[in-house]
Amino acid sequence: MKQAVLDIGSNTIRLLIAETTGNHHEKLHYQHAIARLGEGLQQTGELSEAGMARAMVIFHEFIAVCQSFSIEVANIKAVATAAIREASNGASFVEYVFTATGLKIQVIDGENEAKLALLGAQSALADDIQQNMLLFDIGGGSTEFSRVCQGQLLDSFSEKLGVVRLTELYLRQDPPSQAEYHAMKVHSLKHLQHVEKLWAHHKTMPSCLVGTAGSVTTLAAIALGMQLYDASQINNYRMDKAIFFALKDKLLHMSQAQRLAIPALEKGREDVIIAGLAIVEALFEYWEFEELVTVDAGLLEGLLLNQKF
Repeated sequence: MKQAVLDIGSNTIRLLIAETTGNHHEKLHYQHAIARLGEGLQQTGELSEAGMARAMVIFHEFIAVCQSFSIEVANIKAVATAAIREASNGASFVEYVFTATGLKIQVIDGENEAKLALLGAQSALADDIQQNMLLFDIGGGSTEFSRVCQGQLLDSFSEKLGVVRLTELYLRQDPPSQAEYHAMKVHSLKHLQHVEKLWAHHKTMPSCLVGTAGSVTTLAAIALGMQLYDASQINNYRMDKAIFFALKDKLLHMSQAQRLAIPALEKGREDVIIAGLAIVEALFEYWEFEELVTVDAGLLEGLLLNQKF
């Protein structure tokens, strides 16, 4: 059975088309585009006209791609996350998209977003890692956290901690100042403290820190020196603290133009990658992990595997 799933995030819109058989899926096509739909949201409380216009162009393109695979728009499974669920005009934008294109978007809450990301990540992780991990999924407007111990999901939470949010709040200079980066990390640490307070029954800390989504996979690709992106190398890659901190020092001293010259860093991430660094460093620092395991699978793959959506 051929399926198309669409993840409409605060920074990126992603499309996956796959052939599915039970719990197995074979990727037929993947593409993504940076729409920056959450741009300006925390200042205005609304999706911007520019962000919505960028998203509409992407929707039309992705619908045409799906149709080329004989998948009609009514059969595309599309979900929206932080930007649309928080914006005062999010619901009206969803209605407009349906009227203009026929694409039906389901707005999901943070807990479901976290659980879908977990389901997808587990499909690509080694057994020993997925049985005992703290998974985080950094988005433009939120970061989701799922704690798994001995194969059991203990909890899933979503925090309003995202790379677009942090960038708009703190980043003014290019390259960023030490004070700006430090402010991003302190902001991130406060959210991690809040996550820990939500851990109800016990504060068991899994042995593996696992990250998914664009900020993390981009850092892994840069660390691996990729000229062409290869998801199979990202999955289960172990980035130790020394590698991460060397990469952080390198990127912090670069201008946005210099970062764009790195083959593994796509246009549209040259500014927000700094916020991604701050969130990852906060995770290393707060819970004293020694390495980060990366995975290029998450919400999209979870959508394929979860029949409720």
